[in-house]
Formats: sequence, structure tokens, C-alpha cells
Amino acid sequence: MEYKQWYMEYKIHKNRPGLLGDIASLLGMLEVNILTINGVEDKTRGMLLQTDDDEKIEIMGQMLKKVDNITVSALRQPKLVDILAVRHGRYIERDSDDRKTFRFTRDELGLLVDFLGEIFKRDGHQVIGLRGMPRVGKTESIIAGSVCAMKRWTFVSSTLLRQTVRSQMSDEELNPNNIFIIDGIVSTIRSNEKHAVLLDEIINMPSTKVIEHPDIFVQETGYSYDFFDYIIELRNNPDEEITYESFTINYNEI
Repeated sequence: MEYKQWYMEYKIHKNRPGLLGDIASLLGMLEVNILTINGVEDKTRGMLLQTDDDEKIEIMGQMLKKVDNITVSALRQPKLVDILAVRHGRYIERDSDDRKTFRFTRDELGLLVDFLGEIFKRDGHQVIGLRGMPRVGKTESIIAGSVCAMKRWTFVSSTLLRQTVRSQMSDEELNPNNIFIIDGIVSTIRSNEKHAVLLDEIINMPSTKVIEHPDIFVQETGYSYDFFDYIIELRNNPDEEITYESFTINYNEI
């Protein structure tokens, strides 16, 4: 049987001396490897494990139920959020109603870049929407995530340095392995017919597209929110409201 990774998370009720050592010893006796371990939020510890025998994981879970000082809260094959939680020591905030919406603040840019980098490593068609006010770090995070994924990024539309509205691209730029960055306001409010044709071609490519200001993109096109695989919100602080009235006017004036 091939080796598989597992994510285990447990809450600590009494952090007595030797608790971690006891758990590690149990894993060692079962020949389950600990790849990564870290505290995840308050009194919670997460582990990435590896074994070639699923039954050992089941046995371990049953044995740990008998340990009074902890409660196993997760034992599963790792999701992306699990891997990042162990790596960074905290979970990414998610919308309670829309589970594909993830929230970050500027002081979590490292976590956001890591999150984007892992998503960008995946091949095939995927669309990420990125909400946020001007100069909060949206485009910079996308570029940094592309670097982490060792992929080239291509601006389809942007206002990073100056307003960019592309109407054609070279074959190299249209490589499906690239990360395509789209400004949802520029591509809908300031676009022309040639840009619309190019945008439609890119949207239908088996590639990763990141659309800034996804709400305006949905509002001005025939797409719905179901079109997006992920929605990311980036704020200067947790209480900041993301609104479009103030800066969509500025886009129209450019």
C-alpha cells in the first residue's frame, strides 16, 4: 500500500508534562510518521501524519479516545486548510454561510500568499475571486502566490501601474500554465470588443484565473457566483467594509 498523509487535530484539556511525548510514542509504536506538528489556535494541536496502512490510523483514533487529557477533533486526509493551519499555527477564517469564501487581513498576507500558492499549483480550470479595497495588497498577493507556485503571471486587465486592457496576447502569454490576472472593473467598465473576445477565450481555457472585484464582474456579465471556485476577501482590518461606490467612479473617470 502506498503512503498517505493524514491530518490529526486534538484539543488539550490538561496540558500535563509528557503528554506530547506519550502521543508521539504511540504513533511511533504504530510506525506512523509525524511530518509536521504545530499548535493550532488556543489549546489545540495539529499534526500531519504519514503511513502506508489506513488501519493503523483507525486503531490510533480508537486508542486516543481513551486518553482523558485530550479530545481528537479531526482525523482525516488533509485538506488545504489543514496543511496551512499546521504550517502557520492558525486556521483561515471562512464564511459560515458560504464555505468557499475565505477572509484575510493585511497582517495575514504571508498566510494568504501561501494559500494562493498552493491553489495555483493545481492544474486545469479554476477561478478565484479576490475582493478588497484599493491598495490593500490584492494584486501583489496574486503575484507573490504565482512566484510561490513557480508559475508565470499574465495581466489581462489591471490598474497596478497604469490601466491595462489587453486586446491580444502572444502564444507564450496564452500558455494555460500561466496565472491570468483580471480586474473585474476594468474588464467590464473600461473594456472594448477586442478585449471582450480575448477575455472570453481566457475564461474558457483550462487554466487559473484570478478576478479582482468579482462582484462587479458578476454584476456586469452573465456569470454567477457559482462560476468561482474560491472567493477571497482581503481587508486592512477585520471590521473594514468592502464597498465599490467610491472607486468605481474613479475607474469611469480614468
